[in-house]
Amino acid sequence: MSNYHIKHLEEYYQVYRKSVREPENFWEEIAEEHFLWRKKWDTVLEWDFTKPEVKWFKGAKLNITENCIDRHLLTRGDKTAILFEPNNPDEPSNPITYKELHSHVCKMANVLKDQGVKKGDRVCVYLPMIPELVYTVLACARIGAVHSVVFAGFSANALATRITDCDSKIVITSDGSYRGSKTIDLKGIVDEALRISKGVETVLVAKRISSEIEMLQNRDQWLQPLLDKASAQCEPEIMDAEDPLFILYTSGSTGQPKGMLHTTAGYMVYAAYTFKNVFNYIENDVFWCSADVGWITGHSYIIYGPLCNGATSILFEGVPSHPSYSRFWEIVEKHRVNQFYTAPTAIRALAKEGVGHIEGHDLSSLKVLGTVGEPINEEAWHWYDDNIGKNKAPIVDTWFQTENGGIMITPIPYVTPTKPTYATLPFIGIQPALMDENGKEIEGNQVSGRLCIKFPWPSIARSIWGNHQRYKDTYFSEFKNMYFTGDGALRDEVGYYRITGRVDDIIIVSGHNLGTAPIEDAINEHPAVAESAIVGFPHDIKGNALYGYVTLKETGEGRNHDNLRKEINQMITDQIGPIAKLDKIQFTKGLPKTRSGKIMRRILRKIAHKDSSNLGDISTLLNPECVEDIIENAL
Repeated sequence: MSNYHIKHLEEYYQVYRKSVREPENFWEEIAEEHFLWRKKWDTVLEWDFTKPEVKWFKGAKLNITENCIDRHLLTRGDKTAILFEPNNPDEPSNPITYKELHSHVCKMANVLKDQGVKKGDRVCVYLPMIPELVYTVLACARIGAVHSVVFAGFSANALATRITDCDSKIVITSDGSYRGSKTIDLKGIVDEALRISKGVETVLVAKRISSEIEMLQNRDQWLQPLLDKASAQCEPEIMDAEDPLFILYTSGSTGQPKGMLHTTAGYMVYAAYTFKNVFNYIENDVFWCSADVGWITGHSYIIYGPLCNGATSILFEGVPSHPSYSRFWEIVEKHRVNQFYTAPTAIRALAKEGVGHIEGHDLSSLKVLGTVGEPINEEAWHWYDDNIGKNKAPIVDTWFQTENGGIMITPIPYVTPTKPTYATLPFIGIQPALMDENGKEIEGNQVSGRLCIKFPWPSIARSIWGNHQRYKDTYFSEFKNMYFTGDGALRDEVGYYRITGRVDDIIIVSGHNLGTAPIEDAINEHPAVAESAIVGFPHDIKGNALYGYVTLKETGEGRNHDNLRKEINQMITDQIGPIAKLDKIQFTKGLPKTRSGKIMRRILRKIAHKDSSNLGDISTLLNPECVEDIIENAL
């Protein structure tokens, strides 16, 4: 059926119209023809955004791993499912076929069962980008356990918060990880996290860097000996369409991270369908998403989306700069990569190093380029188009969020004419709306507003784990009967969308969503700090970097400012992770506040952007005199 693979613009509009006019019929057709079900659904969709409650394919029974693995065994058993590309390019690595993937996943599933993991239990996964990460995620899905992958760059504190929040009794980790020329002591971080979070009974440790680590008796076990003994057969647990599949945490602007809960059937259908179309995937293509599985992009476009389509997906452990800035292009050439999906941050970092690193590498296999994580700037878009795609491989500038499960606004390659910096058109079934501050929809083109979605799509997160009220307050309270994305957007004269960034206190740095509140909380714990405020400012590589305005207590006044800056960044690293460090720290006599005591971040943002000429009326501030001082000492 052609609806599953859109080939030209006229067809896009046709399919899109159908998906909006008859969403139930549309998604039912897609689900019926392209997936394996143990029992068909009773109703396709039930929803009510006022509660908010969404149920897709209600009453259906399935197991997502049968769709990712088992159904391919007869026809694609010897086909490569995963190509592991280690941090060190000289380390030997064998392709993992669908048959081998099946055996590894079943063994891991049996190990989890032996450790007492049952359907519905949460399993915290804190692993580097190694095959065990994929096996563990799929093993959880096979036995009906809920996986919660935590990005292995997060600190012990951040890990502990997530373990506690989802009440995980088991953690899967490794002795350590490689990152470029560095090694990271992951097991040490887990040990520290478990001194804070007390409920974990079992830690399984994969061997990656063969370092000396401490193993706690009765809690810690090496993973490999358990796998060696485990059976390579494991019957899949039959799941309900709305059973939880995974929890993935995203930064909250109020500090506590939000555990986005994704369920089984709708997520599977949408991740697979977007993968097929957004990347124009055809049989025997080699697909590479360079993201980390710790993010939604890795869940949907390294594991679930590609494997549901029987694709070959690359799992990349390294970084773009190691051992040299040619690394990405060596991999593209080596594996004849057809679709390459990465972040604007990586593109900007590579562009800065010049084209010398690309020369001599055959990139002619590339058919589609993608970007994800933040809006891409025009300069980086053209560099990518000219030097990597050679103006022949269309760029899909994709927009979506952890909460969405899959790509929401995007060009379809060879179908949608692209426009630099624009994510272009809504994907099939997605009904965007731009809203003004009074909650009215802004009609027509050449307008901008707050980006909302009017109608549920299959992979929408169903709740925030353990806190449905917060889910309602965050996403469904601002605009009646709408999902509010938290992003602003503009719509151009032809109806293309451009995402203009967050409208709340979240700053996107190198594609990572960072809430300002937890960073400020970490800084304010420093004994010399009275208060702080964080804003973003433009950065050539990261897109945005963090600028901290810090007011010291009298005890800190005479101290060496350089040392204080180091201590503050160390505290942030310990509490959240190195990704949240501040690029600039300005010490201030005070912060501009309204009469009710609210910090006026708008003013601080303008100063950080070196745009202090038009700050508006500051006479109504509680302390307008501090603004002059901040401008004078701006970094």
